[in-house]
This record gives sequence, C-alpha cells and structure tokens, in this order.
Amino acid sequence: MALRCGIVGLPNIGKSTVFNALTAADIPAENYPFCTIEPNVGIVAVPDGRLDILTEIYKPKKTTPAIVEFVDIAGLVRGASKGEGLGNQFLSHIRDVTAIIHVVRCFVDENVTHVEGSISPIRDVETIESELMIKDLDSVEKQLHKTLKKSRSGDKDAKIEAALLEKIKNHLDNLEPVRSLELTKEEKEMAKQFFLLTMKPVLYVANIDEDEILSGEMGAFSKALFHYAEKTNAKAIKLCGKLEHEISTLEAEEKIEFLQEYKLTEPGLDKLIHGAYAMLNLQSFYTAGDDEVRAWTIKKGFKAPQAAGEIHTDFERGFIKAAIFKYDDIVQYRSEKILKEKGLISLQGKEYVMEENDCVFFHFNV
Repeated sequence: MALRCGIVGLPNIGKSTVFNALTAADIPAENYPFCTIEPNVGIVAVPDGRLDILTEIYKPKKTTPAIVEFVDIAGLVRGASKGEGLGNQFLSHIRDVTAIIHVVRCFVDENVTHVEGSISPIRDVETIESELMIKDLDSVEKQLHKTLKKSRSGDKDAKIEAALLEKIKNHLDNLEPVRSLELTKEEKEMAKQFFLLTMKPVLYVANIDEDEILSGEMGAFSKALFHYAEKTNAKAIKLCGKLEHEISTLEAEEKIEFLQEYKLTEPGLDKLIHGAYAMLNLQSFYTAGDDEVRAWTIKKGFKAPQAAGEIHTDFERGFIKAAIFKYDDIVQYRSEKILKEKGLISLQGKEYVMEENDCVFFHFNV
C-alpha cells in the first residue's frame, strides 16, 4: 500500500531540515523563503525492530522493509489560494499525497527569520489551513453548481450529492476543515470524489529547540499546537529538526549514545513515521522465508484476501487460504517446524481479519 506524506508549512520553518533528516538527503535548507520550489521526494524505510528479529531467525538472502514516501513541498504564504507566492504549485502538489505532515515552528531564534516577523504557531497553522479551506470552498461551490443542475432534473443521486456538498460548504464557511466535520460512512465515501485538501489527515510536527528536549517539559508554543490539533481532529508530535538532522548522520552506536544524552527512547523521526501509520489506521504483516523477509503495509480491518492482494493482484483473485502464525510465537520457538508441532500455525479463509504482527504464507490458484 503506497503511503505518500507531504511535508508542508510556512516558508523557512524547518521543513527541509526535517526532510533531510528523514531521507538522509542533502537538499538546501537555507534561511530565506521559497528555498524549496519543486517538491523533493524521498523513500524512507519504516523503522521496525520486528523485521530485524525475523531476519535474525530466518537469515534470508534479503530483507525488505515497508516504506513511506515523503514529499518536501514548497512553503506556503498568505494568499496562496489566489496564486500568491508559489500557491498554485503548492496546492497542486498537496492533492497528490495521502496525508499531510505540517511542520510548525515552535522555537525562538533571532538568527532564523520568520516570514510573518514573529513566532505564533496557531497563527501559522491557521494561515495554511485558511488557504486550504478557501481552495476547498472554491472547489465545492463549483461542484455544487453542477450537481444542483442535475438534481433539478430529478436525478436522485445528484440530490444526495448536493445535500452533502451543502453540508460541507456550510462547514467551510464557518472556517472549519472538512476532517472535523462529522460524516457517515457513506458520506465519507462519497466525499472522496471531491478530492478536498482539508479532508486529508494531518499530523502536526512542533519543531522545538534543544532546550525543550532536554527539559522534558512541553513549552507554551508546542502546548498550544497540541491543543489545536486535538480540537480539529488531527494528531501532533514534537521534535527538534536540527537535532534530528544531527542524529541522522551518526553511526548506530553513536546514535544510541546521543539519544541517551538527550533522554530520548527513539529518534523523533521514528515517532513521526509511526505517527503517520497510526493516523492512517495502518498496520504491518510479514512474509518470511529463506529468500526474503518482508514487511507489508495494510489498512486495519483488511481481510486475508485483501492483504494477499498487496503482494500481487493474482494472490487476491485466486486466494484459497492463508497459513498464519504470530510474530511472538516465532520469536519464542524460532522454528516453523516447532510451531506446526505445537499447532500454532492456523489455516484461515477469506473472512479472516488480519491482525498486527501476523506472519503469513498465502495459498492461491490462478
């Protein structure tokens, strides 16, 4: 399952620094607006200690982690929905991502300029949210105009669609993002066809300074951002972009020492990737053997045939059954032969709902 996250924010707030740390890239991260013009794209392996353990057990020819694609999108300014700055480019790039990683400056540094002249995380967030809502409102109004014409001719589906568009329009008129609007399952499915920017899930990243990391306390700026995220049905994490970039350049042993020095259990970037997974309701399953150990990404609630389809469409089309054992069991006994003897490998049919940490061998026929 392709997971594509767009990193957005105002110009010059640390987006490219975070992107560099994630991808070990070396793109410019200068102290002036619009340093990023065309979006930079990086493929990042999902941190997964379980995959390391399975590799240790199976000793395969290769190990393939699940991946996330990150896109560093040009900074946005006030008036972007009307074409200001790089607005039109920004908005077109953001339509192509699965989720939005919104980096927000939550630190004071006189040596780093701010496009608005002062530090105010909520103002910065609302600047971008407003531009996205204005663009969505424009899209909804155009679609509503077309749909109302159809509904007047007696088209029942058009009437239902028009009612939903009116509901969304009213919400946007109240300066609320679409993701905070309560919709039924059917309405959510119908709304997908409108490709609305503020319907995309958002993970806010409070870009803080080293002092806040060392103190272990949440500063006023990051606290305000977390509160805003909760209010608008979004998620938030905090990290220090500058620190994360330093960590990303270290060898494994140095990295452990560095994390211990700052009393961190894991790099903030790992937290970011795991946060994106949780936000999108994703989980992993594994296939393992002598040739390859691999992690696969699926939506929670996927049944066995759908999971098989992530490997190859033929696997889903010709699905017969799935031989499944649990990660904890293979770690304990370290042998599929022992798992069989103990009855810990089960054969599951088409209605089996995949669970986190399932290890699977699919049987199919096409």
